[in-house]
Amino acid sequence: MRLRSRARRAAPRIHNVPIGLKAAGTRTESDSLGEVRVPADHYWGAQTQRSLIHFSIGDDRMPKAVYHAYGYIKKSAAIVNGRAGRLPQWQADLISRVADEVIRGALDSEFPLYVWQTGSGTQSNMNVNEVISNRAIQLLGGRLGSKDPIHPNDQVNMGQSSNDTFITAMHIAAVRAIREQVLPALDRLRDSTAAKSRQWEHAVKIGRTHLEDATPLTVGQEWSGYVAQLDDATDHLEHTLTGLYRLAIGGTAVGTGLNAPPGFADEVTTQLAELTGYPFVSAPNKFAAQSSCDALVRVSTALRVLAVSLFKFANDLRWLGSGPRTGLHELILPANEPGSSIMPGKVNPTQAEAMLMVAIQVIGDDSAVSMAGAEGNFELNAFRPVIINNVLHSARILADMMDHFRAYLVEGAHLDTARLKENVDRSVMMVTALSPVIGYDQAARIAHRALEENLTLKDAALRSGVSPALYDRVVDPERLTEPGVARR
Repeated sequence: MRLRSRARRAAPRIHNVPIGLKAAGTRTESDSLGEVRVPADHYWGAQTQRSLIHFSIGDDRMPKAVYHAYGYIKKSAAIVNGRAGRLPQWQADLISRVADEVIRGALDSEFPLYVWQTGSGTQSNMNVNEVISNRAIQLLGGRLGSKDPIHPNDQVNMGQSSNDTFITAMHIAAVRAIREQVLPALDRLRDSTAAKSRQWEHAVKIGRTHLEDATPLTVGQEWSGYVAQLDDATDHLEHTLTGLYRLAIGGTAVGTGLNAPPGFADEVTTQLAELTGYPFVSAPNKFAAQSSCDALVRVSTALRVLAVSLFKFANDLRWLGSGPRTGLHELILPANEPGSSIMPGKVNPTQAEAMLMVAIQVIGDDSAVSMAGAEGNFELNAFRPVIINNVLHSARILADMMDHFRAYLVEGAHLDTARLKENVDRSVMMVTALSPVIGYDQAARIAHRALEENLTLKDAALRSGVSPALYDRVVDPERLTEPGVARR
């Protein structure tokens, strides 16, 4: 009855108080286990402080993107509860106002918790609830820690549970990371790679299979393969987003929706879609949505696939740029910084190396996500923090790395045309074009003769009885790069 009378009282005056607390020492906050001393210059409360005491493990903090996503959840729930009359409008508006501060990162210093905490994310949910409650109380000129008139559980967390909100925040944070960081960076890299492919569409080179000389292709054709891999990775990532758009909000403790009003799931999800601009929908089965993290496992897998493609791309460029005198050196890579503290003039393929390390890290992140995703016991997956931390970590380093790789390697790369021509002139595997004309065995003898006697392919062919006219007609490097040439 006390809470009900609180909710019905007249709207108090809201003060325009800047964010921040200047008090020294500590203040007393309480939770269901009793009183806790918390720093007086922070907004968080007892449950956050307990988590800081019990889980100060390493340096890994819960990503701020999770808290920003939580801001959207708390705002959406407040709007829905206010609209339905479960919260007086002034309370709904005040919670929404502070939630906006959470969304824009103005309260980031108030979210200090470690990744290594309760597997449901309860402590991070309560961290948000406590901060919103105390910041709202500050705006009302009240006493921090009083939970009056904005209670962290009764008002800020109304109709919600950590079990449905944390996984919802995970989905929102992951969607934003993929849509706003990874895919734009991937598109930029793809476009720059495609531009190089077009620029070099007539630059003939010798291909390699098994690391050995093969038949000719153009540099443009080779780079078109990288473009296609990036396109496939884009399609895969976009496809996995479908699962992330389905939100668990409204399922509360075990998926039944206990303490959530009828229609709450759909209404909050609709509000979330409106606030974020993303097509979120209420998950049709809350039991699956809360007991599993399959959608995030699929996203992590897609990030791993992207990392594998980028590894191949970067590793190829690293080898193609090797040299300058004793390596392949078909590519001239940008000289971004000195490459050695002892060897003057040395330049290394540092952007490619960084990309390879990022790809290795993403592959490792995904392994942890897969193992954690398998631990969905009964009605709850209790390994959520490590999952979202790894997914967001992979997304961030991939997005950053793709932009650096594009700007500091791909866009500044040039061809060593003299080396390409030398390789074409010395190639033996263009004998493949002669095979349909003179037979495989005779073509093989010519190839072996060229290698054993250190001859050009043409000299070996002519000495083996092939006429100059036939050789010049059949063994045309540029023509050999055209589809279907073997049938002409």
